[in-house]
Amino acid sequence: MTNTEQRPPASGPDRPIALITGVGRSIGIGAGIARRLAATGWDVAFTYWTPYDRRMEWGAEPGAAASIEKELAEAGARTAAIEADLTDPDAPTRIFDEAEQRLGGQVTALVLSHAESVDSGLLDTTVEAFDRHFAVNSRASWLLIREYGLRFRGAPGTTKDTTPGTTPSPTPDTTPSPTPGTATGRIVALTSDHTVGNLPYGASKGALDRITLAAAHELAHLGVTANVVNPGPVDTGWMNDELRETLVRGTPLGRLGTPLDTAHLVGFLCSPEGQWVNGQLLKSNGGAAS
Repeated sequence: MTNTEQRPPASGPDRPIALITGVGRSIGIGAGIARRLAATGWDVAFTYWTPYDRRMEWGAEPGAAASIEKELAEAGARTAAIEADLTDPDAPTRIFDEAEQRLGGQVTALVLSHAESVDSGLLDTTVEAFDRHFAVNSRASWLLIREYGLRFRGAPGTTKDTTPGTTPSPTPDTTPSPTPGTATGRIVALTSDHTVGNLPYGASKGALDRITLAAAHELAHLGVTANVVNPGPVDTGWMNDELRETLVRGTPLGRLGTPLDTAHLVGFLCSPEGQWVNGQLLKSNGGAAS
């Protein structure tokens, strides 16, 4: 971190805004990331979709969004909980509109932690399930990243726009000169390499990887970094005892990951110190065997 960079304020209207998708349960990875960012100086907008949790074996958590908002507010963050169906191609625009309106500024960090995940393999996956996984995990992620790229205008210290064909604004710029090569925007997407027996989930997450890594190059002129994080096996209520024991045996540290483990890495990537990490697929899995 250079001497001219400032950490986000502990409270007040000058905190940067993070938009986190997939924050539907208090024990989920998305909620862990939201807590970490709120504690380190971010205001937080987050999305959730109750019908998805309701049809999964763990069920919906009544009052989860309000409870998470309360926790984040206690950490000093302004919050905006937004229920959104990411199978709807119009949802990303509405999400950004609502986040900006309710929190009063542009989104600086976009964290994609949403997922459609219903186990099925090569032979038993239906066309409907395959399409729904790609609609949520791939298409919605592309549309969210695209919406972010269309709106993000950087901040003092952001890389200057060098896109071919652009011309400087005639309005005098009174902000400090940006440090060349410095990035203030952040995109972080959560992925998985679990494809065997979970084909539509793993395949659609693979597409998400490529979309996000492309953003590291295509949005570089905006001063945006983009990375993918594979959190490995994190037990957020979806594992049975047999699977849990198998995964623990396959991890050198002898335990499963936690939402906080993932949140620490995402928090670093979103910090000034994390700006030089870009265009990477990072494994935060305790050394678990693939």
